[in-house]
Amino acid sequence: MSPDPLARIQRQIMWNRLIAVVEEQAQTMIRTAFSTTVREAGDLSAGIFDTQGRMMAQAVTGTPGHVNSMAESVGHFLRKFPLETLRPGDHLITNDPWLGTGHLHDLTVVTPAFHAGRPIGLFANTAHVIDIGGLGMGPEGRSVFEEGLYIPIVKCFDQGRPNETFFDFVRAGSRLPVELEGDIYSLCACNDAGARRLAAMLAEFELDSLDALAEHIFAASRAATLAEIARLPRGTWRSDIWSDGYDEPIRLAAALTTGEDAIMVDFAGTSGLANRGINVPPAYTRAYASFGLKCVIAPEVPNNWASLAPFRMTIPEGCILNAPRPYPVSVRHVIGHLLPDLMMGCLFQAIPDRVTAEGASALWNPPLRGGASVAGQARPNRPVIGEFEITTFNSGGTGARPRRDGLDATAFPSGVRTMPVEATENVAPVIFWRKELRPDSGGAGRFRGGLGQVMEIGTKGDLAFAVNAIFDRVAHPPKGRAGGRDGAPGAVRLKSGAVLRTKGYQVIPDGDRLILELPGGGGYGDPAERDPAAVARDIRDGLVSPPAAARP
Repeated sequence: MSPDPLARIQRQIMWNRLIAVVEEQAQTMIRTAFSTTVREAGDLSAGIFDTQGRMMAQAVTGTPGHVNSMAESVGHFLRKFPLETLRPGDHLITNDPWLGTGHLHDLTVVTPAFHAGRPIGLFANTAHVIDIGGLGMGPEGRSVFEEGLYIPIVKCFDQGRPNETFFDFVRAGSRLPVELEGDIYSLCACNDAGARRLAAMLAEFELDSLDALAEHIFAASRAATLAEIARLPRGTWRSDIWSDGYDEPIRLAAALTTGEDAIMVDFAGTSGLANRGINVPPAYTRAYASFGLKCVIAPEVPNNWASLAPFRMTIPEGCILNAPRPYPVSVRHVIGHLLPDLMMGCLFQAIPDRVTAEGASALWNPPLRGGASVAGQARPNRPVIGEFEITTFNSGGTGARPRRDGLDATAFPSGVRTMPVEATENVAPVIFWRKELRPDSGGAGRFRGGLGQVMEIGTKGDLAFAVNAIFDRVAHPPKGRAGGRDGAPGAVRLKSGAVLRTKGYQVIPDGDRLILELPGGGGYGDPAERDPAAVARDIRDGLVSPPAAARP
């Protein structure tokens, strides 16, 4: 028998309270993080898990790649450290791409939560750090062992005491030892904050455990997701999408089948593994493919273990979406961020009025490096800048929606915030000379694609620096839907005119600057059907030029 109405209301209040607990967990990390990627962009995740390692709730702040792959991570931690062996003050950590969130630059920390002297659940979080050693953030590695310091699942704190041997290795293996150590402390503080709030919540509601609440959350979430799946037409739909790849294009293919109690996706036909760091571990593939499905099919259902369970993936061995150890995976997001658009390409054939056009997808977050390691020996009458390593997050335009224009310079599917240039200039000797919307970059349509942006980046004194390019959508721009036009492709070049490769380590010489032209989103619907008032507004605001607006 279902609980009485008052009990259902109380459980919903507790569920909402749990979401507030994990949001405070995430905000603690943002307030205490050293890395600008966390503090300014929100490239993180935070969540609470039951004693079986099933995700009950996630913070609103966070990326799908972190959240949904972290949802698989806690089970790996419990296999290494069973819950009954853990004590208050223990913090476990890893950056293993196949046990965490897909590459070495993401640290995942898991912490047991106790109440009345016994473990009642776990808190977990993930954050992207600026530097983890090795070749740095970029696609150049030919093995994961070249990409940075590889941390197995270990205790970074044992009953509140730091593991000094662990921290010695971490500090010695990074170009930014202070920032990296500070971020680890921040991750642990984040989980501690969640554990304190959870203890207060349990005391307030006079609960001894989370078991009953977990079962309520899982039952309600699964039922709501299955109800949405039941509304879909039955069938199998196929689609593909192309990435620029590293030295050759990459095809991502999917066949999506709707069943009574599940959505099945088969990635047969996808290109094989690459010899550079654009490969994707399977957990990250499942994370972003599930997110793309959930956005369309069940966007209002809270994200947790049960609401994700009906989305099932078959990822063939040997394809780029199922990278085994020790393949390089440093910039797995370049491919992984295309997966929601791939899922929507399938769903467009079944429910076209709920699917957007393709967008810029992969972030344009250039890792920048400078100092003597790039510029070489100091020369007479030339200033010297210190060594620096920095990453800044930026986005192109999103695809147009069935009833609205796309969003300008907005991250989808990652959801991270664009970093203020002032924040980056404050921590590194770089200057952003230009950062502005890119006119005519949004694909034409009844509803216009979102605009990309143009960025011009140099260093103080215009000294040489390097970019580890990790860009896409240059050779294969975002496609429009339902007659909408494609968005503008991206471009990577020097101010002096030379065209740069879209991926790989390259030096911007003395006196020159890096120019990034970010892609725009695809349009939706016939451009001839666009409201004339909207066209006039676009021209007036400088978003579309008169010649582009007049183009048939």
